[in-house]
Amino acid sequence: MGFRTALSKGLLNMSEVRQELKAQVELFHELTGHLPPHMDGHQHVHVLPEVRHVFAEVLEEYGIKYTRVPIEPGLHNCDWIPPSLMDFYLGVEEDSFNTVDVFTKHGIRWPDIYIGLSTMGKNMSVSSIWSAIDTAILEVTAKAASPAHPTPPSRTVTIELMVHPGYPSVPPVGGCGEGPDDFSQSWERLHELQTLVKPELQSHYKSRNIQLCSFKDL
Repeated sequence: MGFRTALSKGLLNMSEVRQELKAQVELFHELTGHLPPHMDGHQHVHVLPEVRHVFAEVLEEYGIKYTRVPIEPGLHNCDWIPPSLMDFYLGVEEDSFNTVDVFTKHGIRWPDIYIGLSTMGKNMSVSSIWSAIDTAILEVTAKAASPAHPTPPSRTVTIELMVHPGYPSVPPVGGCGEGPDDFSQSWERLHELQTLVKPELQSHYKSRNIQLCSFKDL
């Protein structure tokens, strides 16, 4: 949140943001021997005003083709999300809508569907993931349909499911930036991990012809 506050006060130098982005890409390349196939910002900072332009230019410069655009279908109907958190999510959504043209201009792509805000942490379950996928696919197919062709042609639809599986951090180790935050230290990380490996979820993917993949497979 400090990053957003600094940006709103005009305290961020975009040349330094560019320098930091490039340094992270270069370090990734040094450590792995290849460029990342996908790149986004922690807490979705890559879609913020000003930042979105620098971010897109850096990705285009390095030939990184994929990013995240966190616009989740059905988000407005998720009444289990606390109001304060929903306000943050809706702010992210607005920034994302304003970013689409910027990313498109620079030839950057993203999956057809983004899911993850409504199924994060304690809200994740096999049924909530099923429901989020079904809601999103219905919305995408409805947009693809037309009066002349009420049933859109079948095609492959790509979905990003944002997850945070892992084990609770124990201070001072772990987390991002200055150490583990509340979420990093919570049981919710392990809950996500246990949910994502449940056999019934894997069976659902198979029955729906959903293939798990990474961005490099797209």
